[in-house]
Amino acid sequence: MLCLALDTSTPGGSCAVTRDGAVIRESAGARECPHDSRLPGDLIALLEDVRIGLPDIDLFAVATGPGSFTGLRIGIATMQGLAFAAGKPLIGVSGFDALAQIARAPAVATWVDAWRGDVFAARYRHDVQTEPPTVEKPAALLARIAQPTVFIGDAVPVYADLIRRTLGDLAVLSDPPAPALAATIAQIATRTGRAGAQPAPDDIRPLYIRRPDAELARDARLVP
Repeated sequence: MLCLALDTSTPGGSCAVTRDGAVIRESAGARECPHDSRLPGDLIALLEDVRIGLPDIDLFAVATGPGSFTGLRIGIATMQGLAFAAGKPLIGVSGFDALAQIARAPAVATWVDAWRGDVFAARYRHDVQTEPPTVEKPAALLARIAQPTVFIGDAVPVYADLIRRTLGDLAVLSDPPAPALAATIAQIATRTGRAGAQPAPDDIRPLYIRRPDAELARDARLVP
C-alpha cells in the first residue's frame, strides 16, 4: 500500500511517501515559504524524486491539527483535491498522535505552540491518549504532571526553561523537539486503512481546539 502524507500544522511542515508503512522518502518544507506557495509542488517533487506516479498512490493522509488555521486549511484542501481526483480515500491523523508515536515513551506530553502564551496540548500513556486536546497556559498544564514525562512538539523549546524549573528530573525534553511528522502520519494512516477505514475525502474534520481569530473578532463586535 503506497501512502502519500502531508503535514501543514507547523510553518515548515513536511510530506512523505511510504510503502506498507516503510518510509520511502520524507521531506521537510521551507519554513520561510508559506504553504500555499509550495503546494502541491512539494508533493509532486517528492513523487518525482522517488519515481512514483500520483495514480500509483493507494491512500492519502493529512495532519488534522492542531496548528495554524490557515496551514491546516491549505493542507487539508490540497489533499482533498488530490484524493478526489484519484478516487482514493483520505485519512486524517492528529498531529498529537504522530508526536506521541515518535516519542515512544510510557508517558508523553505533546505540546504545540498556540501563540499568545498558550499551548495546544494532550497527554499519552503507552500511546493511549489520557488527557484530551486542550489549549491552556503552560503553568496550568505542568501543575497536573507528577510522573516522568517526555515533552515533544514545537512549543517545548519555547517553554523549556519553565518545564525544567517546574518539573526538574521528571521532565525529559525530546531531541529533536519538533520532528517532521509526515512519515509517521503515513504509517498511522496505513494501519488505519488496513483495518478497513476508507473515508471519503470530504469526511476530514480539522482539529482546531481554539476558534479562529476571525470568529472571535466577529462575536466581539456583536456584544452590545
